Amino acid sequence: MLSQAISAHNIIKKFQLSNQETVTVLNGISVTADYGEFISILGISGSGKSTLLKCLSSLMVPDSGAVSVNGLDPYALKDSQLAKFRRQNISVIFQSYNLVPALPVLENIALPLRLSHKKVDKEDIRKLMKQLRFEASLNAFVSTLSGGEQQKVAIARTILSDSQVIFADEPTGALDSLSRQVIFDLLRSMANNGKCVFMVTHDIELASQTDRSLILKDGVIYQELLRPTAQSLYQALEAETIK
Repeated sequence: MLSQAISAHNIIKKFQLSNQETVTVLNGISVTADYGEFISILGISGSGKSTLLKCLSSLMVPDSGAVSVNGLDPYALKDSQLAKFRRQNISVIFQSYNLVPALPVLENIALPLRLSHKKVDKEDIRKLMKQLRFEASLNAFVSTLSGGEQQKVAIARTILSDSQVIFADEPTGALDSLSRQVIFDLLRSMANNGKCVFMVTHDIELASQTDRSLILKDGVIYQELLRPTAQSLYQALEAETIK
């Protein structure tokens, strides 16, 4: 197995705002990440955090630069190959949850397993949801759930998918403090067991428990902190806001 999970070089991503105006959201970002590494991405709103996550995870094609996930360039794959690659290599916890409204909780969680022709153990799902302090029925439709409960469903789906690379976009944003720590500890455990985890977050306390923090500013990595502390993160983010 490869030791390097992610390699990205000189990623540039621009968005067209109007016929006359283009904004550069990512401006030449390069980053690598190993299996067993937990990386947090921080920065003020508009700094490019979610866009970077999407470019690294095969969900958004960069305008230029190179991306490798598990030794493969996802953007060189055909659509059918890319769908299979995603099922086999990565999981994404979306900020918008990305659940299927027509399916109940249990089937939303089991969906990636079914698509990959893996065994669905309903008792494993029940145990995990209890660990996540999920209080609704597993037979409830996700459209009836609160934002926090929907987030737990999305997280459970990712954990049970057992992918080698996990991308999490604000995975604890809608949760109470106890649930936030429970979710983080599960992601931390996955990294400790050899997965690569990328997490966009505004939670400095949780980011201080990751292996490395990338501080984004104006589309570039403004600072990179190894074994960040809450104090070093506060200082980096404070410096980021100074123009």
